[in-house]
Amino acid sequence: MVRRIVFSLFTLWGITVVVFVLSRLGPDPILLFVPEEGYGPTPETLALIRKKWGLDRPLPVQYVVWVGQMFKGDFGTSIQGGQPVTTMIGRTTGATLQLGLTAWIVSTAIAIPLGIMSAVKRASLWDYVGRTIALIGQATPSFWLALVAIYVFAVYLGWLPVAGRAVGEGFATEARHLVLPVVVLALEPLAGYLRLTRSSMLEILDSEYIKLARAKGVGRWQIIGKHAFRNALIQPLTVSALVLASFITGVLFIEQVFAYPGLGRLAVGATWNNDFPLLAGTVLFFGAIYIVLNLAADLLYAFVDPRIRYT
Repeated sequence: MVRRIVFSLFTLWGITVVVFVLSRLGPDPILLFVPEEGYGPTPETLALIRKKWGLDRPLPVQYVVWVGQMFKGDFGTSIQGGQPVTTMIGRTTGATLQLGLTAWIVSTAIAIPLGIMSAVKRASLWDYVGRTIALIGQATPSFWLALVAIYVFAVYLGWLPVAGRAVGEGFATEARHLVLPVVVLALEPLAGYLRLTRSSMLEILDSEYIKLARAKGVGRWQIIGKHAFRNALIQPLTVSALVLASFITGVLFIEQVFAYPGLGRLAVGATWNNDFPLLAGTVLFFGAIYIVLNLAADLLYAFVDPRIRYT
């Protein structure tokens, strides 16, 4: 466990290096203060701006100062917004977590039971339904599905809101705003999750110890729940952590299409505006989420499968 935690810390350090280098490869952020037409700031003003943002120092010094500030919880100040990066990230994190966790719960609650039933009742109606859902989910482009869903259910039928997030307007109104983005976000990972659960269960159900349990007279659902599902849970558990991380960090497209005020839109806006303090903070936050969830899945293996021991 200590070895894996240390490795995760080194990975996080590597992310800080990559984020810092990439944030300095773009256009000069000082150009944001220079108007395209008319008289721009004087060289003295530009020098003061560079000194204010610490851009007059060598890059290694800038990196050390930046990392030191992050350890203190200070990710800098947004160039465009003029607010602390931690404040802007904290203000939008709740919306992204709500969207990502809801989509993860929906995909998990549908994919795992349907994958189990598809494997247990092979070549039955359950199996055909599960494989059809998986095929549709993996073959349908998310951007096309989002646009069609908006047109059909929001514009044509008028059942659901087109975009935005309802805050403080009651549970029903807020839930209606979540329906379309959650469905579009959850469909593709749900399909992969379902197929992986089905294939893992099929492999376990055909193993020798399952046949031995059946020969000994163990009940069918006890075999499925206690022996087969627990041993088949390793691969879905890994994918589950990655799916949750992707739901939280990969919502940029969904938040843009549905005008959802989350971290994704914040990161896209920082990219377009070359706001490197805000962009570096959001990317580093996304990377930290991936590392934490992968570490959690890695450590959960020992609890799911008794054959695994970290020694």
